[in-house]
Amino acid sequence: MLGRFALRHHTLATKIREAIGVRDKRFVQPFILGVCGGSGSGKTTFCEQLVGLLGADRVSHLRQDDYYRDLSHLGIDDRARVNFDHPDSIEFGLLAMHIDHLAQGRDVAIPTYDFASHTRTSIQQIISPKPIVLVEGILLFADVTTASRIQLKVFIETSEEVRYARRLRRDVRERGRTPESVEWQFSSTVKPMHNLFVEPKKVLADKIVSGESPFESALVELSSLLMRSVLFR
Repeated sequence: MLGRFALRHHTLATKIREAIGVRDKRFVQPFILGVCGGSGSGKTTFCEQLVGLLGADRVSHLRQDDYYRDLSHLGIDDRARVNFDHPDSIEFGLLAMHIDHLAQGRDVAIPTYDFASHTRTSIQQIISPKPIVLVEGILLFADVTTASRIQLKVFIETSEEVRYARRLRRDVRERGRTPESVEWQFSSTVKPMHNLFVEPKKVLADKIVSGESPFESALVELSSLLMRSVLFR
């Protein structure tokens, strides 16, 4: 018990809290944080590490990938031809509504998407409101409705070569794709949609972070900012 207690109080997150000399206060209203960047840029890693620093009990994490439109009404071949990197493939209206509900202190039921079949499953995840609502996705800043709800925008900037290599590994290992299909999709939709909808919206970012370097310094800076201005106000 003593060992676990000591470890828990010597994490980086605890050191940040001690350094800024603040204490928890009663939470008032969620702060909406958005993390955007190209496919394979490192968004998920950044967000997971940020949640680890802040504490999962303080962050409601929404992922754009959970809001892909259900394509069960289409045949298998037709589903594979859909442009999943275009904003129209995402049900942003539902995502924006869930952000609003969390901001109002209401639970939301997040859909679960099956990337192998391009359909939504019958399983839903219940997310409860917390001091910070973290929203993650490649097209967050391209959708005006969603972007307008984000109070602090972070963009993860990563070269095309690195993003492709990461996407290839992920899609083959986690989503049951063949290397050939991943290469075709990247060249036919991922790259052109990135150039059209993702990269140009980098100008909206309040903070740009390299996706090819360790995130530690950026995470410490962002965590300290959030703890001062949001968690302990």
